[in-house]
Amino acid sequence: MDEQRVLTDHVLRMTDTLLQAGVKEAVISPGSRSTPLAYAFAASDKLETFMQVDERSAAYFALGLAKASGRPVVLLCTSGTAASNYHPAITEAFYARIPLIVLTADRPHELRGVGAPQAIDQLNMYGKHVKFSVDLPLAEDSEELDWFLERHVNRAVSVAMTKPMGPIHLNIPLREPLLIDFDRKPKASTFAERIHGDIALSSTQKQSLAALFSKTEKGLIIAGELPIGFDKEAFWNFARRLQWPVLCDPLSNLRSEVPEDCRPLCIAHYDALLKSETFQSEAVPDTVIRFGAQPVSKPLSLFLKKHRPEVFAAVDESPEFRDSLGVVTHHLQSSPEAVYDVPGQQETTVYSETWASADEFAETATRRYEGIAGDEGVIVKTLFDMLPDGSDVISGSSMPIRDVDTFFCKTEKDITVLSNRGTNGIDGVVSTAFGIEAARKRPTYLLIGDLSFLHDVNGLIVSRFHKTNLTIIILNNDGGGIFSYLPQAGVANHFEELFGTPTGLTFEHIGAMYDTQYAAIHTVEEFKAEMQKEKTKDVRIIEVFTSRPVNVKAHRAYWADIIEGLEGND
Repeated sequence: MDEQRVLTDHVLRMTDTLLQAGVKEAVISPGSRSTPLAYAFAASDKLETFMQVDERSAAYFALGLAKASGRPVVLLCTSGTAASNYHPAITEAFYARIPLIVLTADRPHELRGVGAPQAIDQLNMYGKHVKFSVDLPLAEDSEELDWFLERHVNRAVSVAMTKPMGPIHLNIPLREPLLIDFDRKPKASTFAERIHGDIALSSTQKQSLAALFSKTEKGLIIAGELPIGFDKEAFWNFARRLQWPVLCDPLSNLRSEVPEDCRPLCIAHYDALLKSETFQSEAVPDTVIRFGAQPVSKPLSLFLKKHRPEVFAAVDESPEFRDSLGVVTHHLQSSPEAVYDVPGQQETTVYSETWASADEFAETATRRYEGIAGDEGVIVKTLFDMLPDGSDVISGSSMPIRDVDTFFCKTEKDITVLSNRGTNGIDGVVSTAFGIEAARKRPTYLLIGDLSFLHDVNGLIVSRFHKTNLTIIILNNDGGGIFSYLPQAGVANHFEELFGTPTGLTFEHIGAMYDTQYAAIHTVEEFKAEMQKEKTKDVRIIEVFTSRPVNVKAHRAYWADIIEGLEGND
């Protein structure tokens, strides 16, 4: 038997099946055992390949590609702990519903469990954090195996793309020798096509919802994180018909490109408004419709849990609908688009005008906010004020996403905000940002804290292999800024040691190592001046030095100003 021919046919069939299933990108981390697949991917003129030598960063890069494109993205590594390093990003992909196609090369069966080098137990190694996992057979000269491989790879990608989308795992044993024949062409596929329909509502169900909505006097729409490329026009047509206020999480991307007539419905500052007990008493809804996940805002979560609306409808294509607050009364298992089609027409109410008036007040206060030296909020506000039309912002977790929620006002500009909120982790954010930029090819800005940046400094390696266009804004408060807002901050004993965790590190030398355009910033005026400068290198790092105590003081003064104004106007 010609072993090279058999192996070549095996990996070419797998590559062609992935392409047929809709894969267009593969992220590869070099390694010996994955050699045949890496060669097959690189040799394909239909597959765009990306290199990242750090598997942990590679997985987050692939996550960013898939998040931004909505397509399945392949992730390939060698055997052993290389595969272990994928786990954090796979976990994020599972909870964020991102379609990653994880391929781990493995030793053949006779080298498992016998002390062979670079061999670990890779079967079901990602546990419940993947939707599908299989140990594929070794390559052999068998027509039956060819048929199985085509259909099983298609099954796997279909599972990844079936909503709720998520990662799948194919473990691929490969026996030496590992070289393939580059001149050999793939065999014709015997599998034709995957046709998949959306989950829809029947006419009877739509009429039932229309009747429910028509009885509502105080209706509220909550928009959490929504997928890139969703139909904004259809959403706003739905909101227009209901005339209900829409609480727009920054990751809904409904605060940007807001139609002029929908500006009163688009509520961007609910986080600050709901800190007021007086406003809360006026804002209690009787019916809520939520699209996407629960928003970032903690005051909103506390408000909903406290007042528990009579009707809370969660639009979620998964039977495992998201309800961390225990308030959902109706699960609409359908696509959002099906709910947008629910008929009905309502008039503006006093309730919706109350929300619109309060949000206008808060927006005015936010736009005139000047902050103080050491304050991060004014930096975030200034960033959004200065962003060019057609920009993407990737936000780190912890304080950055909360400042985005607070200081990102609604705008006519095309600004897209993304973040890893499946598990709200601070790891892998740099790599995710590079992946998003690679997919969207737009001016991209990463807003990140110093500890989160340290978690993923290796993410910068990808810039040595690929053309990029990323500006990284590091809010360096020398530690974990979010803990200053939590109860731990009130206990002096061991706070800095356990939660503040100052490192005393700055990043000018990291910037130099990766040949970035670097600037150290201490004031908002310096930040404005730097943002106005021409970007001269693929990666630009703007390190903004802030103060945790000053930041807390400034934020609390901002919120107190809004609360006082609301309650004074009551």
